[in-house]
Amino acid sequence: MSLNNLDDLDYPAYTTGQAAELLGVQQAFLRSLEGSGVLLPERSEGGHRRYTRRQLELAGRIRALFDEGHNLVAATRIVGLEDELALAQEQISALRKRLKNARAD
Repeated sequence: MSLNNLDDLDYPAYTTGQAAELLGVQQAFLRSLEGSGVLLPERSEGGHRRYTRRQLELAGRIRALFDEGHNLVAATRIVGLEDELALAQEQISALRKRLKNARAD
């Protein structure tokens, strides 16, 4: 692994055991997310799962929703809607800034 990859959110750096330990979950939880298609970890040359920081964040968000009593379908839907809302809010903010700059000119 290159030191340049340390800050890359999409670099598959974490094994299943490491990911489970960081998230405080069983490895079976991560495998179940893969089985349902929510997470698609890359594979090492030896066939071992490798997770990215972005995938760990997603798994953590889903785990938090599980802890609140949501099932997998609901949790993935909630996460998807939260992400859509965040993107829409960013776009609205950018458009407001452009409008403000246009009015200033």
